[in-house]
Amino acid sequence: MRTPLILLALAVGFVLPSCSRQIEPPGTPGACYHVQPTKEGLKFNRLPSAQPSLEHCAAALEAMRIRFLNMGGNQTEIAGAYQSNFLFLVSAGIYTSTSWEGARFLALVRSGDGRLVLPGAMPMSPEP
Repeated sequence: MRTPLILLALAVGFVLPSCSRQIEPPGTPGACYHVQPTKEGLKFNRLPSAQPSLEHCAAALEAMRIRFLNMGGNQTEIAGAYQSNFLFLVSAGIYTSTSWEGARFLALVRSGDGRLVLPGAMPMSPEP
């Protein structure tokens, strides 16, 4: 009699976490945000100028990250948001996702000199 109750409790324990609401970014057209995790959740700091595309927002966030590093900051990875997409600026490039916890997809990569470019946009060196 106790075995079915234990199995039911285990099933509920596995199902409930998958039903939790995922954190989604604001969908304001043209608005680019710097996202800062806090103890209370995520804080969305809107950048002052409107951006025409996700790539422009990523470039504005990258410029902000570099300015902070030049002023003595130590945060090499930052997050942002643009029109219902999160942006994650990391050393390999920029990843995007529709939720904070969701799968991340490569949007821009760093070229050999550190610029951000579309994946596959840089010519490949010939193989020997």
